[in-house]
Amino acid sequence: MNRALLAAALCSTALPAVAEEVNIYSHRQPELIQPLLDAFTKETGITTNIAFVDKGMAERLQAEGDRSPADIVLTVDIARLKQIVDAGVVQPVQSDVLDANIPEAFRDSADQWFGLTARARIVYAHKERVADGAVTTYEDLADPKWKGKICTRSGTNDYNVALLSAVIAHHGVDAATTWAEGLKANLARKPDGGDRDQVKAIWAGECDIAIGNTYYMGQMLNDPEQKAWAESVRIVFPTFENGGTHMNISGVAMTKSAPNKDAALKLMEWLSSDEAQRIYAETNHEFPVKPGVPVSELVASWGTFTPDALPLSEVSGHRADALKIMETINFDG
Repeated sequence: MNRALLAAALCSTALPAVAEEVNIYSHRQPELIQPLLDAFTKETGITTNIAFVDKGMAERLQAEGDRSPADIVLTVDIARLKQIVDAGVVQPVQSDVLDANIPEAFRDSADQWFGLTARARIVYAHKERVADGAVTTYEDLADPKWKGKICTRSGTNDYNVALLSAVIAHHGVDAATTWAEGLKANLARKPDGGDRDQVKAIWAGECDIAIGNTYYMGQMLNDPEQKAWAESVRIVFPTFENGGTHMNISGVAMTKSAPNKDAALKLMEWLSSDEAQRIYAETNHEFPVKPGVPVSELVASWGTFTPDALPLSEVSGHRADALKIMETINFDG
C-alpha cells in the first residue's frame, strides 16, 4: 500500500470513543446523592466516581495538588465551601446555565462555588410545652425565659458556626458574642450529638426547644425508630429582627486540578437543572435553589417563610469571628 492509501486508511478508521467520567470528593453521604448521579449518568452517559471525605477535604486537595483525581467537591455547608476556597484548591467557573439557574444569593460572587440545595436553620418546639408564637426570632433564643430549656449540638459545628456568622452579619461581633453567651446560659445540657439527637432530647423531656436543620424532620419521619421524636415537635421558622430565616446550602465547586473539566461542568450544570432539583427535593427533603422548582409535599406541609436576604458569601466571611466567639466563651463547656 502506497503512502497515500495508508493515510486514507488511517483517516477512515474510527478511533474508539474515550468514556467521559467525573471524579467527586463529597462531604455528603454517597447514598444521599447517588439517585442524582444515577440519573445524570442515564441522561448523559457520563460515569461518576464518588469518594466520601468526611474531614480534611481542603488538606487532602492541597496535599494532592495537581495530581488530585478530583474534579468537583460536594459540600454540606457554606462554611466548608469557604474553607476550600480559602485553601486555594478550587477554580472559578463561568457558566451561563449556572448563573441562570442559581440565584445570586446562593452562589459565590467570584464564581468559585454554587449552591445546589437550601435548608433553613430552624427551631424544633415541643407541641405541648411550647405555645405557638413563643419563639419568633433567633434573638429570642438568648432570652433568659428559656433558661434550661434549649438543646443544640456543638457550638463549633459548621451549622451553628454559620448561624452565628449570620448573627454577626446582622448585629456585629459584640452583639453576637452577647447572644451566644445568652444562648449558652439557656442550654438544658452540654451540647452533644447531631440535630436529630436534640429532637430526641425534646421527646424525652430533657428540653423544650432545639436548633436544627429542616431536612432532619423528613429523615426522622421516615425512620420507624425516630418517627415518635419528630411527631413530638413542630417546626418554627424564626427570623432575625431585621431580616428573614437563616438559610444554609449544600454546594459544589470545581477543583483546581480537575482532569475532566468539561464533564465536571456538565455535571455541575445538570445538578442545577429542574430534574436534579426535583430529585433533591423529593429524596433529601431540601429546598430547591432554582426558582420555580416545587418543594416536596412533606416540606410544603411545614409552612412558608421568608429567607434571609443576606448573600451567603457575605455571611461566610464572618466564619473566623464566629468560631472565635464559640471557642472564647467555651460554648461546649
